[in-house]
Amino acid sequence: MNFWEKVTGNDLRREWKAFEARAEALPDGYRAAWGQIIAHLFPYGDFTGRNLMPILDAALGLLEVAATDGQSIHEVFGDDIGGFCTALAGGEGARTYRDRWREQLNRNVARKLSRLGG
Repeated sequence: MNFWEKVTGNDLRREWKAFEARAEALPDGYRAAWGQIIAHLFPYGDFTGRNLMPILDAALGLLEVAATDGQSIHEVFGDDIGGFCTALAGGEGARTYRDRWREQLNRNVARKLSRLGG
């Protein structure tokens, strides 16, 4: 991947289109689960979402294998797709984009206040 592709996000668009094509080939229940996986993993992404691509690729691969083997969604994920996604993203307490933004805001406010007080 060259610098220009990284800056413009063309590489991510290509990967995302490939994910969509793979997901379209899944049975209906698996496509619904794919949508839930995306929704649950999105908060763990960085600004571009680049850090989620390997995780999404692995989750989609799991869905493809399960569909091929004839397993049900319940057999694959149990009752908690959100919990599965949290575990994929790094477990309970993994930082979301809100946590990172909150920390950045707190640092900026602390820096401004220290300039005013000292």
